[in-house]
Amino acid sequence: MSTTRSTKGNGSPSPPRRRVSRQLFSRHSRLRRTARWLITGVFVMLAAIFGGFLWFADSVASMRPPEGVKADAIVVLTGGYQRIDQAMGLLRDGAGKRLLISGAHPSTTPAQIRKMTQTPSDLFTCCVDVGYDALDTIGNASEISTWIHDNGFTVVLVVTQNYHMPRSLHELRRVDPVTEFIPYPVVNSDLTRKAWFTEPDVVRIMILEYAKVVVAIARDWMGLGHTNGLRPREKTEAAGFRQLL
Repeated sequence: MSTTRSTKGNGSPSPPRRRVSRQLFSRHSRLRRTARWLITGVFVMLAAIFGGFLWFADSVASMRPPEGVKADAIVVLTGGYQRIDQAMGLLRDGAGKRLLISGAHPSTTPAQIRKMTQTPSDLFTCCVDVGYDALDTIGNASEISTWIHDNGFTVVLVVTQNYHMPRSLHELRRVDPVTEFIPYPVVNSDLTRKAWFTEPDVVRIMILEYAKVVVAIARDWMGLGHTNGLRPREKTEAAGFRQLL
């Protein structure tokens, strides 16, 4: 009994290697199916990331400070004196009974902050605490949570830049789910009327902050560990919170 074999035009058999190659790259081969799934998955992931960024940018651009808001206390995450000025104004207006400036550099004294913000000495002395332990936003959340529970506050105003607010609230609610945090965004300009996407610096800040939000959410979703974001106690100039004396 003879065995039939595929042949070329000249009657010679096709090389086995060529037949294997045709099978691997045929339309219905496993390799082609896997490649299609991978490409589709990459496109879906990129679309989700891009869509998430658009949602983040729209949320940030539409943020507005609430009017006539009242809380037990106010916290401000350092990163510019504009934030601190805004928080001091809220304290003067009675929006909160006490203010924590979280994440101050160890070389910055309360007297310097008071002078820079032109806050009356008696108000600063009675009602302002300066925290020096936080190194980053995670550290801000840890420092703020400790201060809140040491003072028995339950409703707290959070003052920071609008683009920084989503990540700040995420970290705060992660370490302190029982406290009610009310966002009070500092808005540099009206992003809804301004073509911010034509300004490279603004786009860079938005992308960087969005990436940090995604990383923070992914970290918590996967249950990954993280540091407390606090400066080592021996490197802190004063334990706890400093007040103007």
